Amino acid sequence: MEETVIRHHIPKAKEGAYYALPFEVPSGVGSVTVSYEYPAKGRGAMRDLRPSNTVDLGLCNEKGEFLGWSGSAHKSITVGAHRSSPGYLTCPVNAGTWRILIGAYHIEENGVDVTYTIAFTKQEPRWYFGDLHMHSTASDGVFSPWELGVRAKEAGLDFIAVADHNNYAENLRLPFVPGVTFIPAVEWTHYKGHMNFFGVAAPFRNSFIANTAEEMRTLIADARAMGAVISVNHPKCPFCPYLWDDDAAFDLMEVWNGPFTPRNARAVQWWHSLLLAGRRIPAVGGSDFHKPWQFAKLGSPTTHLYAASPAPADLLDAIRAGHAYITESPKGPRLELTCGGRIAGDAAVYDGSVPVTAKTDAKNVTFVTDTGETRVRAVNGEARFAARNARFVYAKIEAALPPGRLLAISNPIYFKEET
Repeated sequence: MEETVIRHHIPKAKEGAYYALPFEVPSGVGSVTVSYEYPAKGRGAMRDLRPSNTVDLGLCNEKGEFLGWSGSAHKSITVGAHRSSPGYLTCPVNAGTWRILIGAYHIEENGVDVTYTIAFTKQEPRWYFGDLHMHSTASDGVFSPWELGVRAKEAGLDFIAVADHNNYAENLRLPFVPGVTFIPAVEWTHYKGHMNFFGVAAPFRNSFIANTAEEMRTLIADARAMGAVISVNHPKCPFCPYLWDDDAAFDLMEVWNGPFTPRNARAVQWWHSLLLAGRRIPAVGGSDFHKPWQFAKLGSPTTHLYAASPAPADLLDAIRAGHAYITESPKGPRLELTCGGRIAGDAAVYDGSVPVTAKTDAKNVTFVTDTGETRVRAVNGEARFAARNARFVYAKIEAALPPGRLLAISNPIYFKEET
């Protein structure tokens, strides 16, 4: 994080005036934070009875466009391309000359020295935490999308997908909750299986109805043509399993739906069989949250995405690429898979000198390949595995009891022959 410090003196003669203080924003910045401090006597009601120094704050971008005003209520504000402080616009942070708006409300006789600290956060890829499956009052949930966003923020999530059953009306008016990205989604709820359509507000050209395999494929093809990413949901659930005889209809698999139970273990097994058959199909998870008193809990499981930014398009790119791992909650455990600069979802040329590494806060990690499983103890936050002659490798962390219950699972790194 880069910083610029500006020390600015406001004379008594400026009292009652508004003016601008310029500063330079470098390129490649994702957000800018302006903090300021100055000496002021008294607090609360005493400041009203005996006015001291009071300096107000606002901000304009490089084009001179007004971005917001917070008066003297907040001593630090942030503006960014994806999230901003209340009262400030969310917008790209372009390089150029920006301006702090100064309101010299009350200034003492000798003037006041104000220190402005301007911090620039680079826009770099990082891990984002989210829940890709929940329902609102638009179908059979009890919270509105806005309420779900607020609860997600409280749970420490960066993104959510509100996937109401066969219903996309709410996607046309998704709310704004600072710090939470809404990925447009619809759960196509069919008697032969459920699928999430991610990334397109209205993914059905006509209606959601399909009675034959051919109509199903047409519906899927239409959604994909509009940019949708298709996930098969809870495919091995005993109550609403995936019954279509077509495993090419979906791009992703929800291997973890709600608390980890035998139905999820069966989904992981099916996913593994598709990997063995040569499918490079990303795994995702979602809580399927409806009501707070039911079995499923918001953020359980959590899908972690390594994305360029929290913008919906960048999160969708990470989902498509399989740059993801799944944990039982936003608190982990951490499971970041790498191999020679590649991460989960990538293809790497195998080099016996470069092991597959799982960065983790767990004690043990199990590496899974097309030929078997190997449990490795983590040392200094890393577990390493030599994936010799493997076509793919992914990692998982299991609970001691009951046996086989997952705490985390990653997407695979795939291996290809050097050309």
